[in-house]
Amino acid sequence: MGENAPQSYAHHTRWDPLFHFFLLPVFIVGLLMTLIHFFAHMMHSDFRDNFHAFLLILLAAALFIAVTKIRTYALRVQDRVIRLEERLRLSQLLQEPLRSRIPELTVDQLVGLRFASDGEIAKLVERTLKENLSRSDIKKAIQTWRPDNLRV
Repeated sequence: MGENAPQSYAHHTRWDPLFHFFLLPVFIVGLLMTLIHFFAHMMHSDFRDNFHAFLLILLAAALFIAVTKIRTYALRVQDRVIRLEERLRLSQLLQEPLRSRIPELTVDQLVGLRFASDGEIAKLVERTLKENLSRSDIKKAIQTWRPDNLRV
């Protein structure tokens, strides 16, 4: 998705090319190649070679897990910031009794609501609380999207 492309439910996913199309595939291929090497040569190698191959598997697995965990941590921090931003935004835009029900919204619901325009947010929050909408359902219900171009 381009930085200035209009966002909608169909066009709001953000891909990080260096992560999704380089780093992640490199680590997946590396892990697969170490497994293939280990099992292809296991019967024809001595203990020392097998031990080194096994250590390479551990290293490749550890690096793959580290890369995915680091990405997950960044997304979790982003969700926490969005939760804070949306609670502040909702406290300014909503009237009572909806304002007092903001804590009932889950992080996933708040993440979905961030795309809703100020004009439709009150009705969407009310519907979300009434029907317990998921993040995806909330995004599908949005009529006027507020773009979020700063996502990780």
